[in-house]
Amino acid sequence: MSSLERTIEVRWRHQVHFTQDVFAPGNTLLADVLVNGRPAPFSSRAKALVVVDESLAQALPGLAGRMVDRHHIDRHNYLIAVGGGALLDMVGLAASTAHRGVRHIRIPTTTLAQADSGVGVKNGINAFGKKNFIGAFAPPFAVINDFKLLETLSVRDKRAGYVEAVKVACIRDAEFFHWIEREAGELARFAAEPMQRLIFRSAELHLNHIATGGDPFEMGSARPLDFGHWAAHKLEQLSEYRLRHGEAVAVGVALDVIYAREQGHLKADQAERILVLLERLGFDLFVNELLHEDEHGQLRVVNGLEEFREHLGGELTITLLREIGRGFEVHEMAAPVVVQAIYELQRRHAARVGGLARATA
Repeated sequence: MSSLERTIEVRWRHQVHFTQDVFAPGNTLLADVLVNGRPAPFSSRAKALVVVDESLAQALPGLAGRMVDRHHIDRHNYLIAVGGGALLDMVGLAASTAHRGVRHIRIPTTTLAQADSGVGVKNGINAFGKKNFIGAFAPPFAVINDFKLLETLSVRDKRAGYVEAVKVACIRDAEFFHWIEREAGELARFAAEPMQRLIFRSAELHLNHIATGGDPFEMGSARPLDFGHWAAHKLEQLSEYRLRHGEAVAVGVALDVIYAREQGHLKADQAERILVLLERLGFDLFVNELLHEDEHGQLRVVNGLEEFREHLGGELTITLLREIGRGFEVHEMAAPVVVQAIYELQRRHAARVGGLARATA
């Protein structure tokens, strides 16, 4: 018997554009992206199907795939998704399967999607009670971040994406973290210029990881950009997705920061700076779902560690902090210390709420 083996390298161009009012008649960015991406002799006849949040808010995931076929979109045409992370994932998944891959363009409409998920290469939908259980890796043909689209967001959705910037700053860029600290007041008021700078740098850091991290399709078990996410995914599930992803990540980051401090990895003053920054940006660091118990009286959120292990392929890999700007990986978590951190967050939240109440009395 014999065998054959080859190493196949795949390269692709991952482009993220930033603009204002992408759909304005005088803005040619989208048209340029469409026309320049078409091979000759088709470059002058770009055809696109646009899917927006309003039309598919209550649709099943398979609907987008049927629409691709119904509108006769082929592999040299485009499927353009305009919406938040959930819609981008759904349309991206449909695009990755129709004709074995249709070019798709993402136009994220939320702070979180512009700063993080919309510039990534994953497309996932929740199934069987698990976060992003079904999905595919399919790099978008292009991402266009239109800052003007953020103006109509609710305060809650404007804030939600901030935490992904804090997350990536904590593990990759101390100077970016210091900048967020300096601009926290303006960011909390949603001033346009610092919001745009935060989104740009966060997107850049996430894009750098995809391009240089060595594992863009996550074949291994390390997922450093998921700092704070093991608990966040479980909290979203426990809340029946009442919690926004960003809100759950803020709690998850806080939990892992305290855990790292208690285990002697992170200095107390640095841990406190991270917790205070999240609070200054408007995040609650405790939610009641942290205290939900299973039939054995154990906190359900701790079960998220085992689910995260399964999602990673059998080996638990959690990113923690040595210092602001430098993450590292551990392969086990001490459940009693996790529980201790949860109760510390509960006490901290109660004291903060009480202090705010007294200040406004």
